[in-house]
Amino acid sequence: MPAEAARVPVRGLTVLYDAECPPCAFLRDWLVRQPQLVPLALVPAGSEQARRLLPGLDHAATLEEITVVDDTGQVYRDAAAWVVTLWALRRHRALAHRLSTPSGLRLARGAALAAAKWRDRGRAPAWPAPYGPSQAQGRPWGGQGYRRADGWVYDPAAGWTYLPGGDGCAGGTCATR
Repeated sequence: MPAEAARVPVRGLTVLYDAECPPCAFLRDWLVRQPQLVPLALVPAGSEQARRLLPGLDHAATLEEITVVDDTGQVYRDAAAWVVTLWALRRHRALAHRLSTPSGLRLARGAALAAAKWRDRGRAPAWPAPYGPSQAQGRPWGGQGYRRADGWVYDPAAGWTYLPGGDGCAGGTCATR
């Protein structure tokens, strides 16, 4: 940042969350209950309210990853969005400062990936057995694997893998975004 640039305090954050995602709704409820140093406005991603509040934002992308926008218009995505949200909370600001370092951001990214495995728990599984309903009893996220349209597949036993030629990569080549 240039020395002459004025620092502007952040006075509010808009957190866009996937209202159709049970873990995301759980986190939204948790955030609402936390003492806040910076006010959080929690808005369903892709909603009319989000489009009205943030008309210049790529709203399709907000449904793919956590997105936070501060009152000056700065957009935070992925691990940075998690860190800035924690920074707004009184009890978690010190943690946010630790996570804002290069090594801390690696940890935050890992936490974001771990959270992603829970994200689609309320959605239909990508394939049947051995991860079907009979195997899922007692597991909080349903214990099922699922497949994303871009070719990434989550298997509870193996984690995330990429399948070339999967749903998003016809002919073994994938379109870039």
